Parts: sequence; C-alpha cells; structure tokens
Amino acid sequence: MPAEWEPHEATWLAWPHNSVDWPGKFASIPWLYAEIVRLLAAREPVHLIVENAAAEKRVRGMLHRAGANLDRVSFHRWPTDRGWTRDSGPIFVRNSKGQVALTNWRFNAWAKYDDWRLDDKLPGRVAKLLGCPHWQPLVQNQNGTKCQDKNGAKRRVVLEGGSIDVNGAGLLLTTEECLLSEVQQRNPGLSREQLESAFEDYLGIDQVIWLGRGIVGDDTHGHVDDIARFVARDTMIAAVEPNTSDPNHAPLAENLARLKAARTPSGKPFNIVELPMPRAVLFRGQRLPASYANFYIANGLVLVPTFHDSNDRVALNTLAEVFPGREVIGVHSTDLIWGLGALHCMTQQQPAGRSPSGI
Repeated sequence: MPAEWEPHEATWLAWPHNSVDWPGKFASIPWLYAEIVRLLAAREPVHLIVENAAAEKRVRGMLHRAGANLDRVSFHRWPTDRGWTRDSGPIFVRNSKGQVALTNWRFNAWAKYDDWRLDDKLPGRVAKLLGCPHWQPLVQNQNGTKCQDKNGAKRRVVLEGGSIDVNGAGLLLTTEECLLSEVQQRNPGLSREQLESAFEDYLGIDQVIWLGRGIVGDDTHGHVDDIARFVARDTMIAAVEPNTSDPNHAPLAENLARLKAARTPSGKPFNIVELPMPRAVLFRGQRLPASYANFYIANGLVLVPTFHDSNDRVALNTLAEVFPGREVIGVHSTDLIWGLGALHCMTQQQPAGRSPSGI
C-alpha cells in the first residue's frame, strides 16, 4: 500500500446526500464539498460518486458556480448510503512493477448502523470501472481454512481506511480500540496475529505499530487518522492534549509514549512531530471528534480541517513545516465535523501507476 503523499492518479469522493448525518446543518455541507472538489481538481483528477442523473445535474451546477474545473471531474452514478469514502471505498495497492490494483475489505458501517450494503459495493464497482485486479481479504481459521458465516458464505475481513495509516515502506499504524476491542465488533474472534497476517498478505505490511485509544466523540471507536499519521517514511505526527483535565489528555499521552518507544526496521527511533488539538468542539451538547490530524494529502497540496481556534494557526504552520513542497490550506470544518468525520474521512486516494494488465 503506497503512502498517501506519493503521487496520485486521482482522488475519490462520494457526494453527500444523507442529511441524517448532519441533522440541522446539512444545507451547508454540499457547498463545502464543492469547495473541496474545486481545490482538489486544480491539482489532480477527481472521481465523484453521485446517486443518479438528477443528482449529477445538480452537482455539476454547484461545482460550476464554485469555480471547479469540471474537465477534471468524472461522475459515477452509483447509489451510496453515506459519503465517507475513506472507510467504504477501495484501498489501493501497487506492486514492484508499478502496477496498481485494489483490495476490497468488508464495510459494515463501523458495526453501528444498519445501512451499509450500498457502500460495501463501492470497491467492486471501482474495480470493474478501472478494469484492475482486486482481492477480498478473507478471515482464516488457525489451520488456514476460510471462515464461514451462518449462511455458509466466506467471511470477509472488515477494515475501514480511516483505521489504518501507512508509510509506503511496509509499516502500518492502527489502534487496539478499533480493531481488537470487543466493543467494536468488526471482526469478532479475530486475533491481533490474524489481523497482522491479513495486513501482510493484502497490503504488504511488515510491521504494525499498535496504539491504544482514539479521541472523545469518535463514533468509529478509535480511528487512527484522528490521532497519528505518517508524514514521511520515518516521521509521524501525533495529536497531543496538554490540558490534563481534558479527557483526551490520557489516551493521547499514552499513544505518544508508544510512538516514542517504537523503532524503525533498522532499530532507530521515529521522528515524532507533535500536533495540537483544537479546543473541544460541541454542538447540541455533544463533543465532536475535531482533530487537525484528519488532514488529506493530495498532489502538491495538504487540506487541513480548521475549527475557528487559536491552534488552527499552529497546526497549519506545523504541517507546512513537515510538507515543505506542498501548499497547506485550512478548510473550515465546524459544520463538517457534526457528521463525525472530516477531510480525510471523505477522501480516498488512487495512487499513480501503470496499467494493471499482466498482474
């Protein structure tokens, strides 16, 4: 699995349509998406998933008014449940010849919601469109046989893109809360060793760095893209909360300690860059999972969620230092985060590569 900062062929997004995800605030969300598409299409092609022909017509008009380069936007009329493409979309891989394929992990709406079946079809649709090979990671018993569900079908491994982050050289970050706790119910009975084996087989991972818990308000149960990210092969950013009375202080301090104790394959410590958290973002009495770590890296560009907070400037400057060759742009995300996701959650990168024929 290539790192996110490696060259992209395109970015995939699904246009928002499920107003239940942003109750009382949905009206502003499509226009925010339009601005994000405008920024991305100036740098790389965008694949945009819409519900139907009527939706495409409406979205084209919005993008035109927002000033997006429509010549670089491809529309795909595929119905979806939600627009969080990071978690429901394909996870692309690339071999040593530079040929690109994709992995099709099972998506079950974070083991929380009943409407996920349309989203689960997304990787298969992308594979068919691109004509590239794809694999469905299957749960294996200890003896190597494939596990079956109650209907006799082979069990696919559940994995969301936001629960992992990679450096493109065989290292992967994830959390125990998301993938190992009994609360999350993604893969009941699947062990740490079985998950690491699946990462090795399907994503080319040699080493997994396990963090503990995620941030307060994250209804995905600990997605790593809110707390720690690779920004270079031996460098990671880590979200920190110095306020000891904040409930995020303890889990983020423990994660930082784990990152400092981790070692590269050559035995050296990683470079750790601390990234502040914004003040608590609340709406209707609910704390939301606001984090600057939910940024998205595109060709020549880094989009960073901001929250009308004094730490916005600190976060933007910090990320500008670790990405000196890219334009770092803040995107106001106080409305977006009411949907319990931000910029990284809504995007999925397709790495640049050669024709997949011959894999």
